[in-house]
Amino acid sequence: MNVVQLARWQFGITTVYHFLMVPLTIGLALVVAWFQTCWYRTGDDAYLRLTKFFGKLFLINFAMGVVTGIVQEFQFGMNWASYSRFVGDVFGAPLAMEALVAFFLESTFLGLWIFGWDRLSPKLHLATIWAAAIGTTLSAYFIVAANSWMQHPVGVRFNKVTGRAELIDIKAVLTNSTTLAAYPHVIAGALLTAAVFVGGVSAWLLTRDRTPAERDRTALKRAVRSAIALTFVAGVAVAVSGHFQTRLMFEQQPMKMASAEALCATQKGPGLSVFAVGDVSAECDVRSFVVPKALSLLATDRTDAVIPGVKDLNKQYAAKYGAGDYRPNLIVTYWGFRAMILFGALASFGAVVAWWLTRKGRDLPQRRWVRRASIAVIATPFLANGFGWIFTEMGRQPWVVAPNPNGIPEVRLLTKQAASASVSSWMVLTTLIGFTLIYAALMVVEIGLLRRYVAAGIDGVVTPGGPSDQTDGDDGDNDDGPGPSEHAPTDDQEADELLAFAY
Repeated sequence: MNVVQLARWQFGITTVYHFLMVPLTIGLALVVAWFQTCWYRTGDDAYLRLTKFFGKLFLINFAMGVVTGIVQEFQFGMNWASYSRFVGDVFGAPLAMEALVAFFLESTFLGLWIFGWDRLSPKLHLATIWAAAIGTTLSAYFIVAANSWMQHPVGVRFNKVTGRAELIDIKAVLTNSTTLAAYPHVIAGALLTAAVFVGGVSAWLLTRDRTPAERDRTALKRAVRSAIALTFVAGVAVAVSGHFQTRLMFEQQPMKMASAEALCATQKGPGLSVFAVGDVSAECDVRSFVVPKALSLLATDRTDAVIPGVKDLNKQYAAKYGAGDYRPNLIVTYWGFRAMILFGALASFGAVVAWWLTRKGRDLPQRRWVRRASIAVIATPFLANGFGWIFTEMGRQPWVVAPNPNGIPEVRLLTKQAASASVSSWMVLTTLIGFTLIYAALMVVEIGLLRRYVAAGIDGVVTPGGPSDQTDGDDGDNDDGPGPSEHAPTDDQEADELLAFAY
């Protein structure tokens, strides 16, 4: 493979891996803040225990997200120097805001929250976790704004002398219509991820062989009910925001949406493809089930709209931008779009099942399939988010900066033009292998830490007597069975070291 292909693989692998942590961090920050708010207002110890327990899991995920995200910044200069030169004047502004405003706010107040349990008043301590959660959501906004500019460049002029896009209106960049459509979808997806994570972990703890103490059973049942409600709300928000985002894509990036539907030729009132049989990359209109008129209705709220197809759009682009193939990978866009919807629907379906099993105050049944399903469903929103971003970024290809249909024609950049000219295939391959191995090791660490603290349960992580970040249990050397204490950290010092590591 050449430099561009290897660089794309490297950026794709590191980005998808990093984004596994992002939605859980955003959503779990808000959920933990809500649990602590409930404790502050009611004084109910169950909410305090949920705050402490899921706060530990949040910190582990946050720490790993920071570590894996650092590489993203360096890759722009390492493998994509031409891209950095072209968009640096624009792209740097929202990234700088993300670091100076959002991330500093997030990390500073998160540190106060970690170490301020016995040092700050309850009201002030509650404010710190909300400040950290707000910083997390602000961070997401600036990142989405930067990415949205690549999808739909605005607020710039083209300097013919330097061949660069130059920022002239930061407000236009931050209020980009693409940003305003994508951001609610990202936040809703993050809340869905956190809700399913909290619900799945709580359900597993409630149904495993050794049941928790009564105080923890009360807390976990509340967590399950809260997770069910939040999943329903977030699921609706994901669907609604996704609809508006899809409509905007039909206007701004018609090739992406035509590829997502494997719509070869321009049609009037086309139907929506549910699934296809055959090679969609070669015969992109081979389908086995189509909902009549649905694609036209989805794109324009009309049943007789004319929707351009992939082949016709490719001819238009070639005439406008020069000879070439402007089609993305149809297999990735078509099936990635459906995988995103499928796994998002499965996450919401899991909440429906949980609601049915716990209706009228019933306890979750002590069945093996319930325990296994509780863990399996946790993966669904992560997969939905991952496939969603793969579709978004791969659907933009072959552009790294997609042309704005109503913007300056010169403000566009092909991916093959964005790679660094000073790096070789062997250099990129070496770093690709290195990053993959490092990230694999970090994955082992994160899963190990999450598994350890989840298996410990609330009673194994949180001190029953108060808000101090301590653990109780034995020295971990007993042979009395797989109780919570066996999996818990062995002493207070180890727990404090973990908190310091996360901060």
